[in-house]
Amino acid sequence: MESIFHEKQEGSLCAQHCLNNLLQGEYFSPVELSSIAHQLDEEERMRMAEGGVTSEDYRTFLQQPSGNMDDSGFFSIQVISNALKVWGLELILFNSPEYQRLRIDPINERSFICNYKEHWFTVRKLGKQWFNLNSLLTGPELISDTYLALFLAQLQQEGYSIFVVKGDLPDCEADQLLQMIRVQQMHRPKLIGEELAQLKEQRVHKTDLERVLEANDGSGMLDEDEEDLQRALALSRQEIDMEDEEADLRRAIQLSMQGSSRNISQDIPQTSGTNLTSEELRKRREAYFENHNSEVDEGKFSSADILLIQQQKQQQQKQQQQQGDLSGQSSHPCERPTTSSGALGSDLGDAMGEEDMLQAAVTMSLETVRNDLKTEGKK
Repeated sequence: MESIFHEKQEGSLCAQHCLNNLLQGEYFSPVELSSIAHQLDEEERMRMAEGGVTSEDYRTFLQQPSGNMDDSGFFSIQVISNALKVWGLELILFNSPEYQRLRIDPINERSFICNYKEHWFTVRKLGKQWFNLNSLLTGPELISDTYLALFLAQLQQEGYSIFVVKGDLPDCEADQLLQMIRVQQMHRPKLIGEELAQLKEQRVHKTDLERVLEANDGSGMLDEDEEDLQRALALSRQEIDMEDEEADLRRAIQLSMQGSSRNISQDIPQTSGTNLTSEELRKRREAYFENHNSEVDEGKFSSADILLIQQQKQQQQKQQQQQGDLSGQSSHPCERPTTSSGALGSDLGDAMGEEDMLQAAVTMSLETVRNDLKTEGKK
């Protein structure tokens, strides 16, 4: 198909395209066809002048435009016929009585020229196959032998004038090549206007699709950016919450430690350099437990702390009972028993043991607070 010469439509030069597609080459130009048209106009003027240059018919003829060409590029059948005479070719009307009497099968002809409303195109046999070389098509259209007669009949019904080209056409490469091979056409060519409209529609569709894709990409990027921002804000809030929890935990521990140190310093006074009697130590221990009992009532300790303090209180009551028994057995109630350094050290050791137990209770309370804060942070 690539070897077939096919001129596509330009302006109104369909007569030029028809002749060149018929001859399979750039044999004629608009200038050459215009020269033939002017020559025909001059011959017609000379024939009209034979009746008298002063006659009414002659003056009317001169005022009329040329019937062989116009400014758009149209050329008459006379111009085409005279152009083909240069190559020894002749045009015969297909549906004329003279040609119909010959009863020639269209398949046995070599080519046809078709005209309808100032449009010309060629149907030619190349090798052993027929082709529609209409310049309005995007390429040659293959016509089967069985369809050729129907195609010509359809053109006649549509108002086309069909001319049979008689004579030997010049040799061409496509004719020689198609003598040896036959071609197949998978898709029929479209009209140039249809192709342009389809290409324009495809461009518009492509442009719309590109705009949609760009919009989707932009929104996708915005969505990704927004998601990243939300994740960053969530992480920041989580870090702030963790920092706040850690700060609260540190403050709670610090306050608890300060409160414990104050209680210990208040409950157990400095004893360095002072010898306390057992009675004084007993009174201070009673004041210590009374102080912690008031704290228990106010809810300053947990259940574990309360249990520990109660055990300590029971232990104190037992010790007081034992001391009362010892005083009852004494023969001299007015004598004050002396307290040895070993006994004082034992009482101080008991007091310090209670302080250690209190510190352990405070530590347990702080650990409980810390675990509760961690649990709330995970939630």
